[in-house]
Amino acid sequence: MEIYIVKSGDTVDSVALENEVSVESVLYNNQIEYPYALAVGQALLLTKGTPSNERKTVSVNGYAYPFIDSYVLNQTLPYLSALSVFSYGFSAEGELVYPPLDDTFMIEAAIQFQAAPILTLTPFGPDGQFSNYLISRVVNNWEASENLIQQITETVQAKGFQGVDVDFEYILPEDRVPFAEFVGRLREAINAIGYPVSVALAPKTSDTQAGLLYAGKDYALLGEAADSVLLMTYEWGYTYGPPMAVAPINKVREVVEYAITRIPEYKIDMGIPNYGYDWTLPFVKGESKARTIGNIEAIQIAVENNAEIQFDPVAMSPFFRYTRDGLEHEVWFEDVRSMEAKFNLVKEFDLRGMGYWQVMKLFRANWLLLADTFWIEKQSE
Repeated sequence: MEIYIVKSGDTVDSVALENEVSVESVLYNNQIEYPYALAVGQALLLTKGTPSNERKTVSVNGYAYPFIDSYVLNQTLPYLSALSVFSYGFSAEGELVYPPLDDTFMIEAAIQFQAAPILTLTPFGPDGQFSNYLISRVVNNWEASENLIQQITETVQAKGFQGVDVDFEYILPEDRVPFAEFVGRLREAINAIGYPVSVALAPKTSDTQAGLLYAGKDYALLGEAADSVLLMTYEWGYTYGPPMAVAPINKVREVVEYAITRIPEYKIDMGIPNYGYDWTLPFVKGESKARTIGNIEAIQIAVENNAEIQFDPVAMSPFFRYTRDGLEHEVWFEDVRSMEAKFNLVKEFDLRGMGYWQVMKLFRANWLLLADTFWIEKQSE
């Protein structure tokens, strides 16, 4: 595979002719729809050459909700080692709460494509937000936590899951140790039936990093308690923040460099965003709210508004500005160049693999580049 950057005057036909590839492959790889327009600065993935036989084998996880489109799911699963179903909750008494939509089709599809279906556990309160009250009530109550662990174990076996992912956020500092102990006890129970437990970690760069996202997540304790961890290395650019890259590679690197001092590399998955944001300018703190968009949608917005896509060499991320209805917008998203930079980081630090938040929208070029760069670990039949 090769990456080609669109120049002024380029067409799909001219790019294909110049690079000696088929028009059909350019359209397919990059999900280009009629009338096949391109944006200046757009990164295209071209099918050229053959992959190296010395590729590193990696684990690839993707999070998805039960309302995922079946076509997107089936197009994505060949490139996943695991599919994390988002999500299962729980009450203060440790009663497991199932997702509102049936997830059976996701479990069955994952198994069909030799990807492990994973039960994702989240502490969502009645308002749909992460609740540290629920976390405290359960991790500090032996009866409630044992009840929850037992129900998770039974559900994994009954529904055909092949692992559990613990995604707790906003953990209180005083719950740092009880939370790690809970993960360890859950791991013992799930390991006993033959499956692993992973835990999601906020993107820290030091042991003493302040803030509710970070203080309750002890990298060393959780790295010991779980079979693997996911570094949530995204959301620097986020819904209520100023325009910037969602996962700037320089910031991601800082998190990985810290993580490997506390957790073995073979346990670490690096988080990768499969989305972007569209901000209306000017940004006003406390008032502005960015719109979440897909990576293919970002390209379509650039094409529709005749915007030239730029590439930030520090963040290693694409962005552009456009004006609509008299309002200026700024868009940051992911393309094959930003993905290649992230893949290189996984190789550089010899990490276990990566985890995508989230795989609800198809980004075919990413998956093709991934398969060209790595061997993807699959479940044995």
